[in-house]
Amino acid sequence: MRLSGTTWPELDGRRPLVVVPLGSVEQHGRHLPLTTDTVVAQTVAEAAVPELTGAVLAPALGYGASGEHEGFPGTISIGTEALQALLVEYGRSAGRWAGRLLVVNGHGGNLDALRSAVPQLRAEGRDVAWFPCAVAGGDAHAGRTETSLMLHVEPRVVREDLAAAGETAPIGALLPRLRAEGVRGVSPDGVLGDPSGASVAEGAELLAGLATRLVAAVTAWEVDTAGRLRG
Repeated sequence: MRLSGTTWPELDGRRPLVVVPLGSVEQHGRHLPLTTDTVVAQTVAEAAVPELTGAVLAPALGYGASGEHEGFPGTISIGTEALQALLVEYGRSAGRWAGRLLVVNGHGGNLDALRSAVPQLRAEGRDVAWFPCAVAGGDAHAGRTETSLMLHVEPRVVREDLAAAGETAPIGALLPRLRAEGVRGVSPDGVLGDPSGASVAEGAELLAGLATRLVAAVTAWEVDTAGRLRG
């Protein structure tokens, strides 16, 4: 069930799990669209919801905290403080009729807001959690991982001829510079990783793995102190 096509009587008395994708509008190199994070979160949620009894898919929240990418045209960031406030008010409102709320997050820059907003909502007695669309061993930004996912999900928007490696050092080593200089100061093209080798097949495998993990995590529904759904 999609919230966008549902009437209120269809939800009356149901107390469903509401699944809302959270993304961003930010640069993803020369080859991927600004909405990549939102598309990935939306697609993972869409793949999982049919496997979750009684779940409802809400329209995606397409703006996030992307200040580190504001050196590039097209990026629109609402910042951590505003995103935190949005998530709290969203959770309070949805909590009036939903039994549970799950935020499926596609952008790492949203983590500070999620780690503040979701525990606050839980402390208020609302059953809220978040789940990251993270791939073990994946590169940080606009590299092979995201390029493969987008080749599978929306191949027409991927400019494969413009894909090129950016800064490939481990993200942990780059964090001091990223905080001080932003992404553009570290990688002029905005890529943190290398899209070489990306493929439709790999994207399909990555998406299936993320959806499977999400379904298993929701089934177990174990939430840590940061509000993250374990799994």
